[in-house]
Amino acid sequence: MLDIRYIKENPDEVIARLAKKGKDAKIEIEQILALDAERRALIAETEAIKAEQNKMNKLIPQYKKEGKDVSAIFVQMKEMGAKTKAIDEKLKEVETQFTSVMLGLPNLPDEDLLAGGKENNEPLRYFGEPKQFDFEPKNHVDLCTDLGLIDYKRGAKLSGAGFWIYRGMGARLEWALLNYFIDTHLGNGYELMLVPHMLGYECGLTAGQFPKFAEDVYWLETAEDERHRFMLPTAETALVSLHRDEILTEADLPRKYISYTPCFRREAGSYRADERGMVRGHQFNKVEMVQYTLPEKSDEAFEELVTNAENLVKGLGFHFRTVKLAAEDCSASMARTYDIEINIPSMDGYKEVSSVSNARDYQARRGMMRVRRENGKTEFVHTLNGSGLATSRVLPALVEQNQLADGSVVVPEVLRKYIGVDIIKK
Repeated sequence: MLDIRYIKENPDEVIARLAKKGKDAKIEIEQILALDAERRALIAETEAIKAEQNKMNKLIPQYKKEGKDVSAIFVQMKEMGAKTKAIDEKLKEVETQFTSVMLGLPNLPDEDLLAGGKENNEPLRYFGEPKQFDFEPKNHVDLCTDLGLIDYKRGAKLSGAGFWIYRGMGARLEWALLNYFIDTHLGNGYELMLVPHMLGYECGLTAGQFPKFAEDVYWLETAEDERHRFMLPTAETALVSLHRDEILTEADLPRKYISYTPCFRREAGSYRADERGMVRGHQFNKVEMVQYTLPEKSDEAFEELVTNAENLVKGLGFHFRTVKLAAEDCSASMARTYDIEINIPSMDGYKEVSSVSNARDYQARRGMMRVRRENGKTEFVHTLNGSGLATSRVLPALVEQNQLADGSVVVPEVLRKYIGVDIIKK
């Protein structure tokens, strides 16, 4: 959620920066300013009435002592009570509208981001060279099928299109990747958290996914008296609510967390022809990084997360690039995002395996997550997240980039201690 004080002091700037995200917010900003003014006026009015009521309350014992009639005072008190109740009801209505509009605004993009969408994304750096083959390479679907790593047909039989089953050496390879990711993060000082896979609505609201993107997740059908739960789309949604409604100290920060979870997402629309197999699905595995930091350490934390994600991909020996996203391609909750995009030869291009983002204080405001400074003042923390990494595109890149002419696949050296073989053969 944005800072109302910043909106009031810089309405034109807020409108201009949100326009870089493709959001015409002029009407919403005008509505927010009007509702805020009305809210403050109602609060002032009810406080004035309550002050008058307090004065009259003090007169009652005095009048009684002096033998004066207090009936008129009680009539006035009753009228003021009714008026206060009406104002409070109106105030509640105005505050509900105000909060609703505020929650609907996306985060302000950082000022250095280009406006527009994917067409304005900026590759910052490349690592390695695209793999060259002296034979006709196979795509990952054929490789995984021929080697018995993935069972696509039975995955679809169990759950429909967009699901698959890791089997045998494929399951071991998937688990090796996850172990490699987790061990690396632990070595970098992150705390491993195993979070629930079913979350309450407040988690999605704090992360900034709700209310606008509430239909993008899988909701659980439960009895009316139970909590409204959904399957987590990413561990970020859980991790950024760990300190919801808490006040941390400066000594508590930074907090660095990782979590492994399956991720569940609705994938709207039809798949492109090159996105068959595991590249896009309803369930996939991911290790997520999240940091809570002091505002002045936010940029430093962002660079750390980007470096962590890049080093994981470098360790696998892959060709990839790091891309700075244009404002409109950043998610609604984020002020800044870099994508780590890996090369999958059969797709003749790059696919994102990590998104590293800085939400600044946007999520913290929604979840009331603050830090108390040494001088006693409190302010909102900054939250950041990054994939470290998602496997559903790493594994296809791995088998395609490391395939040999006979259809076998060389296992990256960093994974061999987990899987126990150097080459996966038929």
